[in-house]
Amino acid sequence: MDRRTFISSLALTILTGPLAGEAQPPGKVARIGYLSGGSPTEQSDRRRAFSEGLRDLGWLEGKTIFVEERGAEGRLERLPELAAELVRLKVDVILAAGGGQVIRAARQATSTIPIVMTVGVDPVGQGFISSLHRPGGNITGTAWDADPAIYGKYAELLKDMIPKLSRVGALRDPGEPYVYRQAVEDAASKLGLTIRHAEVRSPEELEKAFLTLAGWGAQAAIVYGSPVFFRHLSRIVTLAAKHRLPAISVWRDAVAKGILMSYGVNGVELYRRAATYVDKILKGAKPADLPVEQPTKFELVVNARTAKALGLTIPPSILIRADQIIE
Repeated sequence: MDRRTFISSLALTILTGPLAGEAQPPGKVARIGYLSGGSPTEQSDRRRAFSEGLRDLGWLEGKTIFVEERGAEGRLERLPELAAELVRLKVDVILAAGGGQVIRAARQATSTIPIVMTVGVDPVGQGFISSLHRPGGNITGTAWDADPAIYGKYAELLKDMIPKLSRVGALRDPGEPYVYRQAVEDAASKLGLTIRHAEVRSPEELEKAFLTLAGWGAQAAIVYGSPVFFRHLSRIVTLAAKHRLPAISVWRDAVAKGILMSYGVNGVELYRRAATYVDKILKGAKPADLPVEQPTKFELVVNARTAKALGLTIPPSILIRADQIIE
C-alpha cells in the first residue's frame, strides 16, 4: 500500500468508525448507579438477580459495565443526597432499587439521566410517568402492580383464612402511596371488616404500632410495602407472633421468616427484568419510548408452621390458591 492510499484509508476509518458501533463505543465501560433505601447486603438476592440479568445479556461487571452502589442504610432522608452523588458521577443509567421514595429521590436529582424502576407502585398515579405504554420522560422499568386495587386482595385473603374476622390492623409507612390504604379500605368495607391503620415512620415505632393495634382488638394484620418494613422484617415477624396476630405481607421473604402469608409478585424476578431495560437504554433506546412492564402473576405463599402456632387451620380455598406452602 502506497502512502496516499494509506492516508485515504486512515481518514475513512476515522470518519466512519464511530458509526459502526452501538450506543456504547468499543472499550468504554458503562456505569450504572444503583440506588436503594437499604444496603446491598440486605438486597443480596435482588442485587444478584440484577447482576445475573446483565450477564445473560452480555454485560460483565467490572469489565464492560461498572455499578456504583449507594444505599441509605434505612435512613431514607439520605436518598436525595445519594441520588445527587450518582448524578455528579455522570452515570449512564440510575437503577431505582426500591419503591416510591427511591424513585422520587432519583427523579428529583435528574431529568436527563435515564432511571429504571424495579418496583414501580402506581407510577402513573404518583406522577413518575405519563402512562404505562408511553412513559414520556426519563423513567421506565418494571411495575409492582398492574392495578393498585390489587391491595384489596389482602383483606380478602385474611377473611378467607379467618372466617370470623371482623377487625384488621395495618402497618403503613406514610411515605408510601395513599393508594395502598384506599384499596384496602374499599375491600374491607365490602367484606364487612373494620380496619385501623398504624403509621410507622421508623423502626423505633414498630412496637408501639403493634401495641396500638392489639389494644384496639385487631384479629389480624396487613403489612404494606416500605423500605423500613423490608429492612426490619424479622422484627415485624417477632412482634406479630408476640401479639398473636396472623399477618399478611407483600413480600414472600416475610413468610420465610415466619409471617403467616404473602401475596405479590416475585420481587427477585423484577430485578432480573430491570436488567433488560438497562441493556436497551445503554444500546440507545429512550426511556420515554419503553413501555413499563406490568406483572401478570401474583404468588400466594403460606407458612403452615405459623398457622399451626396461631391455632389456625388453613382452609381449602387457600390451599387451592397457594403457589407455595412452607411446612
